[in-house]
Amino acid sequence: MTAIRLQSEPAVPATGRRFRAYTVKHLDALVAQAGLDASERLAVRAVATVLPFRTNAYVVENLIDWDAAPDDPIYRLVFPQADMLPPADVQRIASLLARNAPDGEVAAAAHEVRTRLNPHPAGQLALNIPDLGDEPLPGVQHKYPETVLVFPKQAQTCHAYCTYCFRWAQFVDEPDLKMATADTARIVEYLRRHREVTSVLITGGDPMIMGADVLRRYVEPLLDEGLDHIESVRIGSKSLAYWPQRFVTDPDADDTLRLFGKVVASGRGLAFMAHFSHPRELESPLVAEAVRRIRSTGAVIRTQAPLIRSINDNPATWAAMWGTQVRMGMVPYYMFVERDTGPQDYFAVPLAAGYRIFRDAYRGVSGLSRTVRGPSMSATPGKLCVDGITEVAGEKVFVLHMIQARDPDLVGKPFFARYDPDATWLSDLEPAFASRFPFEPDPEELPELLAPALFEPAG
Repeated sequence: MTAIRLQSEPAVPATGRRFRAYTVKHLDALVAQAGLDASERLAVRAVATVLPFRTNAYVVENLIDWDAAPDDPIYRLVFPQADMLPPADVQRIASLLARNAPDGEVAAAAHEVRTRLNPHPAGQLALNIPDLGDEPLPGVQHKYPETVLVFPKQAQTCHAYCTYCFRWAQFVDEPDLKMATADTARIVEYLRRHREVTSVLITGGDPMIMGADVLRRYVEPLLDEGLDHIESVRIGSKSLAYWPQRFVTDPDADDTLRLFGKVVASGRGLAFMAHFSHPRELESPLVAEAVRRIRSTGAVIRTQAPLIRSINDNPATWAAMWGTQVRMGMVPYYMFVERDTGPQDYFAVPLAAGYRIFRDAYRGVSGLSRTVRGPSMSATPGKLCVDGITEVAGEKVFVLHMIQARDPDLVGKPFFARYDPDATWLSDLEPAFASRFPFEPDPEELPELLAPALFEPAG
């Protein structure tokens, strides 16, 4: 496997160097190394005006096989592809770039495309942001009774951006699309009032982009004696794949691990929710050492990733990932379905094909890897799992159940959808043997549900 360096980069081993990001200003030079000609590079730049691009020296020099680029899966994981967006949109923005159009004109065109990409799916802004008193609590989501998500203001970037990222809207230059908070006092007050919450997930972006001192501001308040109902703190991160130095050679690596240990010593669980999309991300000795050090604090590392066309859409890839993760002491947790946002049409795998990939990978690993769940859709009503494809009463159907739900009474109850080989998301499915899915309201009950709002006297 051949790695590359930009001319400005010295030949320093990855274990001893400081973090360096590559952004849009480096994009043209990098994709030229993949053999793209001038027109192809212009199209990639056009896509990068709409969707975010960021990678780093570790990914570029250690994970990408440049001899195989642009078809290399890690290359496709972090570099924009010209056909990720509709051709007309790409051509329009490429034309603006080619004639050096004013920045405002390019930004307006990019904004127009973004608005059609469902930047915040599953009701994240409309349905998930809770209230504290009479005011909304921005930067916090509370979709399921037991779990609260916190988006630290300082964590709304990553060591590198995945091209499939369902939170891509956090990384573009449009403040109205971002979720973030720095108000830990209001978070703690909200948790004090909601004792049904047992787990807090610190997410982003990537919380591990924060230094230990900043991360501590968000973690330590969760250990307060008045929050004894909080059983676990979770940290969602891709850092083990994209910058394992964060836990090994970075200046504050030891301080970060001591913070993890403090959570465990408080009697709570520390769950490190690691994102691995491809087996190559697990190969570096740095990753093994980072995993060992995190586990030494008492934290549990759980692994998850979406099923992505052209990157990991075959069972051998998943079986290899799960097997390696178990050998390293990690716990396979989720295979996700690519969400209905951003370039979903480009990356999505049909549910039927996704189920077969999951099943074939699942049956090829030991029971220790079978902790994994999927294919799972994080949709508006909750997390839905495709359990299988079968025939019932002469009709071919998907069998599904809800792992989590806005209505907890629906959790774990199986239901059916008509088989559709082309369906890629919940919205593509139709109920089987019923007029509606269990999470959909009964039309006959709607007038009664609406009656208080419609007929309650004013004042």
